[in-house]
Amino acid sequence: MAVQAEPQYFTKARRAGRVVVEEPPKLDLEAYIANYRGRTRFERLLLIGTSSSYLFLEALKAAIAEAKQGTDVQRYENAVSCLREIAPNDTDATPDLDWIDRMKKQVKGATDKMELELKGYKNNLIKESIRMGYDDLGHHYHRIGELSKSNKAYSQMRDFCTTNSHIVIMNMHLINVCIDQHSWFAAQNHVQRIRGQSGNQKYPEAEKNSAKLSAASGLTYMAQAKYKEAAEEFLSTNPRMSQTKLDDPADEESYNEVLTPNDIAVYGGLCALASMTREELQKQVLDNSGFRNYLELEPHIRRAISYFVSSKYSACLSILDSYKADYLLDIYLQRHIPQLYYEVRSKAIQQYFIPFSCVTFSALAIAFNTDEPNIELELSQMIKRGNLDARLDLVDRVLLGRKVDNRSEVHAKALATAEEYERTAHLRLLRMGLLNAGLEIKATKGLGNVGSGSSQDGGSWNGGAGDLMSGEGQDLRSGSVFN
Repeated sequence: MAVQAEPQYFTKARRAGRVVVEEPPKLDLEAYIANYRGRTRFERLLLIGTSSSYLFLEALKAAIAEAKQGTDVQRYENAVSCLREIAPNDTDATPDLDWIDRMKKQVKGATDKMELELKGYKNNLIKESIRMGYDDLGHHYHRIGELSKSNKAYSQMRDFCTTNSHIVIMNMHLINVCIDQHSWFAAQNHVQRIRGQSGNQKYPEAEKNSAKLSAASGLTYMAQAKYKEAAEEFLSTNPRMSQTKLDDPADEESYNEVLTPNDIAVYGGLCALASMTREELQKQVLDNSGFRNYLELEPHIRRAISYFVSSKYSACLSILDSYKADYLLDIYLQRHIPQLYYEVRSKAIQQYFIPFSCVTFSALAIAFNTDEPNIELELSQMIKRGNLDARLDLVDRVLLGRKVDNRSEVHAKALATAEEYERTAHLRLLRMGLLNAGLEIKATKGLGNVGSGSSQDGGSWNGGAGDLMSGEGQDLRSGSVFN
């Protein structure tokens, strides 16, 4: 069977530094995308179509079909443009101009109608009607891809919210819009507003959305490369979400317009591996009864973490490498995979090297499933970044740990202690000699300054007796008291 040539699009993309996945992923595209709803379905299909040289045709055709089921004309045009650039001879690469014109008219009519209704609500001065009008308008703008207008409409609901439940609903809408806009800092602010509003009180809406808040917060932290904070948020996600029915839009626990329980397991597991110690992984991940429900959905993540905790680094890295193609096709993980994998691998090398004073490059290459030139490059990068306190012997091809002379350190500490003891003893003897010789200067009545007063021979003394004990910057060993 002849091997299909790679489209020129991916060759150019690779040269431009964009991610191109050549290996076939483990995921089944149809089953994978069925777990999502809303705008994220299209975004994920488009990313797979423009990043995978194996699934591009199936993904882009599915993206075009998904766009035509909605009302966002721009998404449809983008998908058709990508397919035309990759496979210009495909039947779907030609835009459906009739559908575009019809949908634009339909969208304009719906927008005008909603804005007119909202204007009428404002004239009637009924707060609840105005709030619902802004809510409907925000939903509409979100569906047609006008995300900035959707954000503005939801924000304008604030003045017409009369209950805490309304505030929570408004902020949840804003979180979803900000995530679609990739405005991570704004999304995190809305999460904190809901959490700050509830405070010690347990509002039903805030409690009901607690799992979604943790998931959204973890996603925003991960997008900002704050992997430790992201891991903590994902690990604290309420296990209720792991039991959701993804094919049931009425399930209020479902958050598959953004991410699924499987995504929480993967995101949380990878961020924890990259940022936590083995002890923390055991305690906060493997022994976490709540997060265990998510790990059961992605058992390979649990195995990878278990292998890392058990110091079986090669097995852990092999599992991660086998799923790398899938993770590179994830809309939120793609740009973080190189850094996450580097962090996990560098931690594994550090832990592996701890018991040894030196290790050959060949032994490290075997332990980490690579060859000597690559392991040498990895080690040099880790040393330059300060992740590994060691030296490279390129002659004998050995990684050497920095030798610490413990005996010299003990000797130095002992000498410093002896010198301090000698200095203190000398100052005390000097003080006793001054007292015995009658050279102590007593404070004059009514004056609090010990150093003020006159000596017996009429001279003045500006320093107190306590100055003799300071000894800093002065050599008191030359005193004539002991002569």
